Formats: sequence, structure tokens, C-alpha cells
Amino acid sequence: MNFEHQYIEYRDSGYWIKEKRVSLDSVVYQWRDGLSPETIRECYPVLSLKEIYGAISFYLDHQSEIDEYLQQAEVEEIEIRQRIRDLYPEAARRIDELRHTAKLRTR
Repeated sequence: MNFEHQYIEYRDSGYWIKEKRVSLDSVVYQWRDGLSPETIRECYPVLSLKEIYGAISFYLDHQSEIDEYLQQAEVEEIEIRQRIRDLYPEAARRIDELRHTAKLRTR
């Protein structure tokens, strides 16, 4: 997508809040999870409410493309995790054990 936007820029193979180190993904996922822009601002104090509303507006204006981008990123993350598990099976086994132990403690 080639665009010029007031609050969003495309760099490093991803969408970012312009001139910030906060990804559009971060804002969109929290907003889709039901967090208000004000609550998102508490999570990312480096962002202004104007930037957060601008990010949400950008997402809504380009929803199908951004949803596709997010879905592709999720697929890539799963593939990377699997490659890491394949390369380091003993570490993966140990992490699985620790997760299982942690789940038992929270019950």
C-alpha cells in the first residue's frame, strides 16, 4: 500500500505510529480487544490521544488490507516459533514444562 498519512508510516516491513516505536498492530489489537483510546494511551504514554484516534481511523479506512497484513504476520510468527522449536527441541521441552507448571499454580 502506497500512502501518505498524518499518523501512520510504513517502515521496516510494518506499520508504525509516525516517528514512534509503537506499531499500528499494538494499537489495533488492543482496540479490537475492547480497550478505549484513553486506556490504550495509558499503555503507551508516548502516544497522544490524537495519534491513537488517528491510528484507529487509519485501520478503519484500510481494514481489509490491515486485517490481511495482521493475519500474515500471525502466520509468520507461528512459522518462526515452529522453526525455533525444531532447532532447539530441548529448550522447547523445558519451556513447555515451565508453562505447564505455571498453569497448575494459577488454578
